[in-house]
Amino acid sequence: MLTVNDRVRLRRRRWHSPAEGTTTPIDAWLDAAEATVSVGTCELACRLNGQSSNFDKTAENLARAAGVQASGEMLRQVIEAEGKAVLAAQRSGTLPVGWSAADCQVPAEIAPGAPPPAETTRVYLGSDGVLVPMVTRAEKQARRQKIREKRRQRGPQAQPLAAAKAGADQSYKEFKIVTYYDEPHEHCLVSATKGDHAAAGRLMRRDACRIRLDEADQKVANVDGAPWIRNQMKAQGLPLDAMGLDFYHLAQHVHQARRLVFGEADATGQEWVGEVLHAFKHEGYDAVWERLVPWRAVLRSRTKRQAADGLLHYVAERREMIRYPEFLAKGWQIGSGPTEAMCKTTTARLKRSGMRWDADNAEALMALAGLEQSGQWKLYWQTRLKPTG
Repeated sequence: MLTVNDRVRLRRRRWHSPAEGTTTPIDAWLDAAEATVSVGTCELACRLNGQSSNFDKTAENLARAAGVQASGEMLRQVIEAEGKAVLAAQRSGTLPVGWSAADCQVPAEIAPGAPPPAETTRVYLGSDGVLVPMVTRAEKQARRQKIREKRRQRGPQAQPLAAAKAGADQSYKEFKIVTYYDEPHEHCLVSATKGDHAAAGRLMRRDACRIRLDEADQKVANVDGAPWIRNQMKAQGLPLDAMGLDFYHLAQHVHQARRLVFGEADATGQEWVGEVLHAFKHEGYDAVWERLVPWRAVLRSRTKRQAADGLLHYVAERREMIRYPEFLAKGWQIGSGPTEAMCKTTTARLKRSGMRWDADNAEALMALAGLEQSGQWKLYWQTRLKPTG
């Protein structure tokens, strides 16, 4: 059975001139089309790759799912290039978000106490850092040396190596995640960057503008208390109503002090930590501070006093963020669980066994994962099929 291209080739016209010989113009167009990965194939490859352990497995799954034969190396180049195209679309503003703060209404049934006013809108902001395994300079040099030796054995027909990309100076690099989401988590916008704290701050401001954060009735940040996150939220002038300290991170520091002062399994320590966390949640910072200071004063061991000092310093530095009674009274979340979840989902493909990445390629794959989590997958591929402008 003849394909479309076969039928076209049978009807093709040939042109001849004594100076240039015979040419068939349609052949160049057909060859270019056949050498191009279609948008549909590219989308399927990107989707399958998110659940694959490596690019060779993606190639195997693509062959089984769509009958498309491609090498893992080819798909790696295609998928990473697509991720970089997603980043470019995000930076240029050509990728639609699909929702705004006006869509983030608070369901009355999940608000404690009296239901919120009609059509109250609420948006949360979260940010965090996550470590991604990198290919170091030493690893790159070792790999290239092995490849050179193999090519030397093949003789002069071997192609020269392309210019090497600079490897990382450490085995892991911290990437930054920024996410906006609503109360029931029906709307979400996730962005990631390989850049520094300032780059993450710019993402906060950029995405705040795109979802029109200032139009939300309630704008709340829930973060782990890292100084760079607080500093960037303030430096970017975000129109936040409040910034809260993730209760789980506070509990971690309280438990750490408990283990050093009372021991791992001491019943008195368990009772103490329960009272402290309950007071933080329902009475607030000032009430707990008045309990912690005299508690620290009666400790005699230097190690125990240092543990108590560490806890006191931690909570004092984040005093303005410890507002749990206020948050609970307003029905606001006091945990950064959605942000922690985004850190896991956007890096799941990057942290498989044996994975090592160049920073730009890791950022590209995180962009594809963020696309799915943000509900922009269909929107992006529609822009690939139909040029904007």
